[in-house]
Amino acid sequence: MADSFEELIEAYRSCRENKRNSNYALDFEFNWESRLCSLEKRIGNETYKPGYSTCFVITYPTVREVFAAEFMDRVVHHYLINKIEPKIDKTFINDSYACRRNHGSIAGALKLHKYLNKITRNQTSKAYFIQLDIKSFFYNIDKTLLYDILINHVKKLKFSTDEFNEISWLSQVIIFNDPSKHYIIKGDPKLFNTLPKGKSLFTNPPNKGLPIGNLTSQFFANLYLNEVDQFIKRELKIKYYLRYADDMILLSDDKDELFMAKEKIQRFLEDKLILKLKDEKTKFGLVYDGIDFLGYFVKPNYVLSRKRVVSNLKKKLYYFNSGFLINRTYCNEEAVPLHDPPSYDEIATICTSINSLFGHLKWANSFNLRQDIYNNHLGMLKEYLDPKDDLSSFNIKSDLGKS
Repeated sequence: MADSFEELIEAYRSCRENKRNSNYALDFEFNWESRLCSLEKRIGNETYKPGYSTCFVITYPTVREVFAAEFMDRVVHHYLINKIEPKIDKTFINDSYACRRNHGSIAGALKLHKYLNKITRNQTSKAYFIQLDIKSFFYNIDKTLLYDILINHVKKLKFSTDEFNEISWLSQVIIFNDPSKHYIIKGDPKLFNTLPKGKSLFTNPPNKGLPIGNLTSQFFANLYLNEVDQFIKRELKIKYYLRYADDMILLSDDKDELFMAKEKIQRFLEDKLILKLKDEKTKFGLVYDGIDFLGYFVKPNYVLSRKRVVSNLKKKLYYFNSGFLINRTYCNEEAVPLHDPPSYDEIATICTSINSLFGHLKWANSFNLRQDIYNNHLGMLKEYLDPKDDLSSFNIKSDLGKS
């Protein structure tokens, strides 16, 4: 197709964003035009096949198995998503917040706070919430059903016959690819023994589950659960409903309505999507008790950051000020300065990390907390960083320079 090479260039550029200095991106960039020409031909004549994935286990915040596709495959993922996401995303409900432009975790938490005030009429009446979680969601997605849902959406959109055929074929290749058959292990192999039961593609039934770590998986997950979103909004008529990934929250001033909705949602998931709710994760209560959602603890009258976020920030600052995150030597597990202050690059790295966490905190009722962190935990960084007046972020002092 005439535009496919330009679209591959766009996909390549978006793929290398923030990853330009990685070994994979540098290797690809060395001969990117010929690589993209070759890729265009393989997609056009339907000979493209995904390569090896790098598989590893992360332990924070929970133990998870991750499959990272090689750079060429990531370009293909961006290529497909750039074609279909803008059109399909318009059909999603507004209150689905995971991995979507102008959405995200902060937007989801703030919308929940807004809904809590609406349903309680500005904290003057009683209301309830029920919070639902799907059992091993990513690993229980049925690939055949996912593919059918996707094709039904694509059929309704304005694609040419050639575009439709390419999207159908490429989607099939990506969805039914099993990275557990072609992989390279990275990190400690023993960590795979710590994975919870039912949360590994290595032990999954055939044609079940998507790899965590791929751009396509994030979009496909939203597409899959859009089915239940539409059911909740259109059939159950739940006005106040939000979802982030498989974390769903329903609000009502009638608790019986919530429990009836839960039963109907469970049946819908089992009958239509071959999924189950994780009953032990179901939470119910008065909205005034607070709702743990997206790193925040949300009540009608305030929003707090979760203790885990605050603890992580304080740990980072402690380790930096102890010398463990900068260029130091160690003696008996005690940091001993090798040469004086931290370098500009070290300050820039920790500043970026702090600003990310303070960016999370600023959306909560947390000014006193930020003040406490600045006064009691920033340590030596006070010498190098200037805070904004509202303590929402920091800048490196201009007189430091990049020496």
